Amino acid sequence: MLKFTFWLLLAVNVALFALGRGYLDGVGAESREPARVKNQLHAERISLISSASALAPPAPIPPPIPAPAPAPIPVAVAEKPAPKPQVFACTEVGNFAQADARRFESELAPLALGARQSRHSVPGQEVSSYIVFIPPQSSKEAADKKAAELKELGVENYFIMSDNSPMHWAISLGVFKLETGAQNLLAALVKQGVRSARISARYANGKQLTFQFRDLDGATRARLSQIKADFPAQEMHACK
Repeated sequence: MLKFTFWLLLAVNVALFALGRGYLDGVGAESREPARVKNQLHAERISLISSASALAPPAPIPPPIPAPAPAPIPVAVAEKPAPKPQVFACTEVGNFAQADARRFESELAPLALGARQSRHSVPGQEVSSYIVFIPPQSSKEAADKKAAELKELGVENYFIMSDNSPMHWAISLGVFKLETGAQNLLAALVKQGVRSARISARYANGKQLTFQFRDLDGATRARLSQIKADFPAQEMHACK
């Protein structure tokens, strides 16, 4: 019994001595903690460095490279709407005598306006001629006396108007189709000493025509204006 106890104590002391020296650290460790051993070793990550390298200060860490600024988002520029073409709602030209109206209408044909063109009859008076005259006198005797004065001035062509009209007892000195003829006679009479002579337009009753044009664009209205230029006595304006 004493021998057994002696050998047991000796075995325990040997085991404690071996354990203290670390002889027993690797025995059975891998079988007990295989994952822990693998995580602790990793021999491929171990590198040998010199003592100078170990004492050297760590290399400075370069500053981070700033990320490039995002490209500006293009702002869509609103396009200005194209200006609307000008449209003339209603244009009127006139008043025309019958003959001039037919000629004006024939010149309008190339425009092919169709329903946009119309013509309307309007009551009016058309100038038929121009008369050079001395205004009405108070009586036949006064008219005869004025006629005698004209004869003394060398005026031979005259006519006392005795009809029942606003020109009753006036003295006609000449009638002309064009106003220029009447102006020439008046100038000649003034040179002869006649001071009271006048010019007046004479009218023939009749109808006149006006033309109306609707929804014309600028180019068509410009062409209409060019045609109207051949009729200087007429006016072109917006419909009333």
